Amino acid sequence: MTYLGQIYAIVWKDLLLELRTRERIAAMGAFAVLAGVLFNFSIDTTAVRPQDVASGLIWMTLVFGGLLGVGRTFHLESQDGAFYGVLTSPAPKDAVFLGKTLANFVLLYVVAMLVVAVFALFFGLDLGRSPSALTLTLGLGALGFVALGTLFAAVSSGTHMGETLLPILVFPLLVPMVIYGVGATGRLLAGRPVAEVSSNLRMLAAFALLALAVGALLFRYVVEE
Repeated sequence: MTYLGQIYAIVWKDLLLELRTRERIAAMGAFAVLAGVLFNFSIDTTAVRPQDVASGLIWMTLVFGGLLGVGRTFHLESQDGAFYGVLTSPAPKDAVFLGKTLANFVLLYVVAMLVVAVFALFFGLDLGRSPSALTLTLGLGALGFVALGTLFAAVSSGTHMGETLLPILVFPLLVPMVIYGVGATGRLLAGRPVAEVSSNLRMLAAFALLALAVGALLFRYVVEE
């Protein structure tokens, strides 16, 4: 099997497992809807324009909701020892990491679109002049997030603190991504041209690529410890 075939097999396995259990997608989706409902009743739209706060709320919901799913990446496989079988398979460790990261990305991207839909429904948001740029912004942010989240989920799964340790490890590293993501999202929701957020998009893409590269390089040492 080729390298890409190995990555595809891992992605398909994880997504198929999620379709059967619906454990992570249900938790993340429920959190996204609940956050939208709570923010809808806690913000006075006559005093604050939804466009002024929506970008921060969207990214905050995405990060916290994503942690619910990414933190359980290795949970089911660790319970029955299946993850040991994955590690002893012929697939390189970096292929395992990339496969799990891409599976997490698919799940989180679906949730990201749900978050936008929920906030658009409750706050009556206009998605701006370029919805495709908005989806690209969220996609790049989600990719960088799951790359870091998958790596540190492997670290935390091997400790007694488990998922409790994951936010402590990940949050400081997410600061650049959230800053550029919120900035780009806010401008796009305000109807600003895509040219104004091109530098933010490049930084988000660089962050995602760096996180993928570092994760693929370090994953071997994390799981072998």
